[in-house]
Amino acid sequence: MINRRRLIALAATSALAPAVIRPVFAEAWPARSVYLVVPYPPGGSTDVVARVTGERLSRIWGQQVVIENKPGAGTNFAAETVAKSNPDGYTMLMGTSALASSRNLYHSLRYAITDLAPVTLVCTFPLLLLVPNSSPAKSVAEFLAFARENKGKVTYASPGIGTTPHLAGELFKRMTGVEMTHVPYRGDAPALTDTMAGRVDLQIGGTAMLEQVRAGQVRGLAVTTAKRSPVAPELPTVAETGVPGFDVAAWFAFFVAAKTPPAIIEKMHVDTVGALGDPVVKAKLEQVGMVVSGSTPEELAALLQSETEKWGAVIKDAKITLD
Repeated sequence: MINRRRLIALAATSALAPAVIRPVFAEAWPARSVYLVVPYPPGGSTDVVARVTGERLSRIWGQQVVIENKPGAGTNFAAETVAKSNPDGYTMLMGTSALASSRNLYHSLRYAITDLAPVTLVCTFPLLLLVPNSSPAKSVAEFLAFARENKGKVTYASPGIGTTPHLAGELFKRMTGVEMTHVPYRGDAPALTDTMAGRVDLQIGGTAMLEQVRAGQVRGLAVTTAKRSPVAPELPTVAETGVPGFDVAAWFAFFVAAKTPPAIIEKMHVDTVGALGDPVVKAKLEQVGMVVSGSTPEELAALLQSETEKWGAVIKDAKITLD
C-alpha cells in the first residue's frame, strides 16, 4: 500500500524525470547516420578532407558519416542547406574560408552566418604564388620590381571571382600598390595550364600545385601564410620576401545549424579533435597539403569574425560583387 509520504516521493521523482532523461538523449547522440554536407563536387581537396575525417568519426561514433556533395552558389547552397536543417546534430557542414567573404560578396543570401554554429577548425593550408619558368622573377621582391616596370601590363590568375586566391591577390595589390589585372578561371587546373605556358604572369592557388612546382614545371615564389608552412618548407613566405604583414590562410571547419544542443556540439568538437590526432588521419591530410589544426568552437567563431572583417574591407575596396 502506498502511503502519503511515498506518493509525494514518487510525484517528485516523476517531476524530475525529464531533467534526468535529457542528458541521456544527448549522451546517446549519434543514434543514426550523420550527414556531412560538402560545398564542392567529389574529388577535390574539400571532399578529400571530409571523407578522411568522416571515416575516422564513423568509427568513433559507431554510426556512418555520409558525405553529401552540394556544390553551387560559391559554397552557399551547402551552407544554406545546413543552416536550415533540423538542429539535432545529424547534418554538418564542411565549411570553408569562403564563409568569411560570402556575406560581402552576395547581397541576397537566404541564410545568415548566425544561422550556423561553429564546431571546430579542421585544417588550414597556405596559398601559393607561382610564376612561369620563363618569368624573370625568382622571388616576391623581384616580381614586385617586374610589376612596377611593366605597370598596367601584369596579369594574375585565380580559380574564380570571389575565391580566396582572388581576394588574396587583391590584398597583395592593396598592400604593395602594384597594378595587376585579374584573370579568373574555372578552378586551379586551367589556370595552371596557362601559367606554365606563360600566358599569365602570376597565379595564386592551392597547395595541390606543389606537385608541379617540385617537378620543375612552374616556379613557386612563396606561401601566403605568416609563417613557413610544413607542407612546403622550401618556400619562403610573402611577408619575409617583400610584403611585411601579409598573411592569408585558407581553412576547412565544421559547422552545424544554430540552436543545436551545446552537449552535441561539444561531443562533435572533442571527437573531431581526437580524430585529427590520429596519426593515419594526420598523414592522409598532410598528403593533400593540409595542416591539421583543431580548435574550440569559440576559437573558430573568433577566426570567422576576424576573417569576415579582413575580407569585407578588401571586397569593398576592390568593388567585387557576385550578385
